[in-house]
Amino acid sequence: MNNTQIKAILIFAILAALMAVTRDHHFGSALNLPDASLAIFLLAGFYLPRWVFPVLLVQAGLVDYLAINYGGVSDWCFSPAYWFLIPTYAVMWYAGRFHAAHHGHSWRGFARFSAMAFLATSVAFVISNGSFYLFSGRFAEIGVIQYAGSLTGYYGQYLAGAFLYLSIAACVQFAITNLYRRSARA
Repeated sequence: MNNTQIKAILIFAILAALMAVTRDHHFGSALNLPDASLAIFLLAGFYLPRWVFPVLLVQAGLVDYLAINYGGVSDWCFSPAYWFLIPTYAVMWYAGRFHAAHHGHSWRGFARFSAMAFLATSVAFVISNGSFYLFSGRFAEIGVIQYAGSLTGYYGQYLAGAFLYLSIAACVQFAITNLYRRSARA
């Protein structure tokens, strides 16, 4: 096995473990970390081969199944809209793929990454919450404007959860890149 394969296996293992331990709580609490799924799909798109996307989708579904059926997590969010998590996570995945093709190890590259991650996370929010409004069958009595107004508090938490993990990943990437550059000069 070469270094690239070892790196990919290590990154996959870290991301899969992170999904396993964070997926059962969307926003986190004093006792639980927020769900890392959005960041995981973006990072996997950036670092890992294409075959990982369906594997992570299956893992997400399995974790949800176990959390609902054995972990005491409410099934309130499980509805026909659940299938729209596929395009939600695809947005994050392809944002990672896009950034992998266009990134640079500079402050400008970091700014582009931040803007791309913000845009992708915002689009993911609209897909997941819009589909939940339209297809869950739970909001027949309220209009679109009222529903959108009720989401404003969740949008900040949605962004914060994703950016918590993306910020950590960016710092780790920056540190490793700098260590590699220093060791190459020595």
